[in-house]
Amino acid sequence: MNIFRPHRSTSLSAILLCWLFTLIAFNATAVSQYKAAQFGEKQSFNNDWLFSKGKHIGAEQAKFDDSNWQHVTLPHDWAIEGPFDSKYNARNGGLPFHGDGWYRKSFKVSEADKGKFVSVTFDGAMYDAHVYINGHFLGRRPFGYTAVNYDLTPHLFFGTKENVIAVSLSPKDLSTRWYPGAGLYRHTWLEINDPVHVAKWGTYVTTPEVTRDRATVALETQINNFAQSTNATLQTEIVKADGTVVLKESKKLGDLAKGTKTVNQTFTLKNPILWDTENPYRYKILSSIVRNGKIVDQHTTPLGVRHLEFKPDDGFWLNWRRVQINGVCLHHDNGPIGAIANRRAIQRKLEIMQSMGVNSVRTSHNPPSPEMVELADEMGILLQVESFDVWAMQKQSVHNGYQVFFDEWHERDLTDMIIQYRNNPSVYMWSIGNEIMEQGHKNGGEVAAMLTKIAHKADPSRLVSAGFNNPTGAIKNGLADAVDIVGLNYKPLSYEQRHKDHPTWPLVASETSSITSTRGVYHFPIDKYKTHDSRHVTSYDIIGPPWAYPPEIEFEYLAKTPAVMGEYMWTGFDYLGEPTPYGGKDHSGDGYWNADWPVRSSSFGAVDLVGFPKDRYYLYQSQWTTKPMVHVLPHWNWENKIGEEIPVFAYTNAEEVELFVNGKSMGRKVKGVDKAELPVNFLRWDKENRDNYQSAYRLRWDVKYQPGEIKVVAYTKAQVVAEETVKTAGLPASVELIADRKVIDADGQDLSYVTVLVKDKDGNICPTADNHIRFFVEGAGEIAAVGNGNSATVAPFKADYRRAFNGKAMLIVKSKNGQSGNIRIRAYSEQLSNDPIVITAK
Repeated sequence: MNIFRPHRSTSLSAILLCWLFTLIAFNATAVSQYKAAQFGEKQSFNNDWLFSKGKHIGAEQAKFDDSNWQHVTLPHDWAIEGPFDSKYNARNGGLPFHGDGWYRKSFKVSEADKGKFVSVTFDGAMYDAHVYINGHFLGRRPFGYTAVNYDLTPHLFFGTKENVIAVSLSPKDLSTRWYPGAGLYRHTWLEINDPVHVAKWGTYVTTPEVTRDRATVALETQINNFAQSTNATLQTEIVKADGTVVLKESKKLGDLAKGTKTVNQTFTLKNPILWDTENPYRYKILSSIVRNGKIVDQHTTPLGVRHLEFKPDDGFWLNWRRVQINGVCLHHDNGPIGAIANRRAIQRKLEIMQSMGVNSVRTSHNPPSPEMVELADEMGILLQVESFDVWAMQKQSVHNGYQVFFDEWHERDLTDMIIQYRNNPSVYMWSIGNEIMEQGHKNGGEVAAMLTKIAHKADPSRLVSAGFNNPTGAIKNGLADAVDIVGLNYKPLSYEQRHKDHPTWPLVASETSSITSTRGVYHFPIDKYKTHDSRHVTSYDIIGPPWAYPPEIEFEYLAKTPAVMGEYMWTGFDYLGEPTPYGGKDHSGDGYWNADWPVRSSSFGAVDLVGFPKDRYYLYQSQWTTKPMVHVLPHWNWENKIGEEIPVFAYTNAEEVELFVNGKSMGRKVKGVDKAELPVNFLRWDKENRDNYQSAYRLRWDVKYQPGEIKVVAYTKAQVVAEETVKTAGLPASVELIADRKVIDADGQDLSYVTVLVKDKDGNICPTADNHIRFFVEGAGEIAAVGNGNSATVAPFKADYRRAFNGKAMLIVKSKNGQSGNIRIRAYSEQLSNDPIVITAK
């Protein structure tokens, strides 16, 4: 808002009049105007919300005074701005996510839409949402991860009279084992439909028979009629990606009575183009309601044709080829922007994972956002969509967890999750739970069977899994028999025996490794320790909780047991909360993890919290990709260790690697032959092998440190296929800004991630630099957040400054809604040169 600054001769009345007009204009913008889209398509309902923390008795009433509330645009996470504080639980990120909060929005609906069906959808509300329209209670949804749709029509005003929608939320302390976010953190939508329309999530498409020549497409469509009996036609089209209609059918619905009618159709698609991880081809189905010769409603359903097989003796097969699951577990937060479901943030996360070789994601341990699922469809990423981390039995330190709601809400929450995502081709299995306590209870099998039955009822076309960290208990108590695919968490040594004992069970390594590390940190000697005084973890990737083991243990035992379809490594990205190995112990104590404050986020990721790859990223890349690569570690700035031995590791997918130190060859090593010795010690590990595990997946040289450079050259069939050089950096001399995208959408949501590098005069990254950097963003964009991947800092994410952490920081820039033009970005750090950059919002 521009501030009026009067000239000396300006009259007082003119000043007051100007301020009055300004306030009127400002308040007018806070009332959103809506009218029906052409075919009833959903419209964004994200703008012009007001927010305030606190109980606010009476805030559901339309006339409640909200004049002092904060103006926000959804998605909104009220906790991510902080402040970090040790009075909050580090297990949940050390952020103020719990308490009470309210959102309110004033809006108008066109008089021309009177008589139509109006509904609102919340993709997620964290948590225990109570929703009101014009003072009338619409409903409650405790579970913060499930989308919910409410009919507004009976209580809605049309025309010039304002409507007020209000939402109260009450996230609880000790309700989760990670950072959940708080508020209306996912998108919100308004739909204004003809009285006769396809119901919300009202289609169900399957492909019960698929060959290379043809596919049977079965479509179920639910049609709502909120008017009196009427004649209508359902027009169905299957459309290729280029817009070509390949199949079309019209079905007269006759005298359509008031209520809901289900229509079943079957189509034969000839020579289908298959959806695959390598070519995620998607058709779409357009379901149109025609009345009096006019389309009054249209619903789009994604269609991906694919053939799935789960072979108990040979893993997972997609379209008649075996596909090894190279998967990661991902929590739902997006680092510095919090739990906000931002499409670009999720897309970037998945792009980074794919570059590591990932082809599948487990949505641990809750239903994902629609953006995650849609992007997985587009990018060819298989999803194991998970529902619950807790059933009826409490996890010891999670006193206010889902067990509080399970008995009343489990069927609706599980069913709604499946109905929302059962048409998405990326979803290839459901998971009904993770490490649930019922594994050790005699009635656990009954609960698992009940949940599996619910899932099969909602979607008979997919198999159901669960992640068991106590497989002995799960087998004894019937949980393993109750699911279709048995998930094993951290049990690589048991794969062969489990398959031998249960040869008809499909098996998946549903959670693996749990090694922790901090980007750019190396501790000498290479020892297996519990914690370190630095509050960081070495990137030699050997440290973790008692059940954790280096990635190559999993690689080795999966190679020995092809019956296991692959793995979901814990985790792809660092996430907020659960700062293992610091702070506390899982499933024990009072639930607070503040013993090692300020450590407040995880170190499990192969990629840090802002998206910078750690060394472990390259270890997985060397196993999961075929494009020639080689990576060397550590950095080469060890001025206090001249003449001392430094372990140098190389990761590659080539046959051999040669190390050069200051131009001198340290010899070639052959992958799989010249093994690297590692200290390994975890639960159930053979005592004879402790502390001297020989890794076939890493190459190691122990060399005496001298400043200069190290270089690795990778060879396959005696030809150079990749190389990498790391040089000793001098003093910091400059700050370099690199935007991941130079053009973004001017929609107020799109992001550009700007990498910030501290370099010496020769352009080398300074690997230990921690310079304080201030950012300036002008024009059609603004700062969304900052970060640097340091898990042990309480510096705010919402700020215009950040220290580099081991030479790097991240600036996240967001477009301004409706403002196109240049975004000018510059950085300032004392005594460092810098060049500004420009990106464009269109």
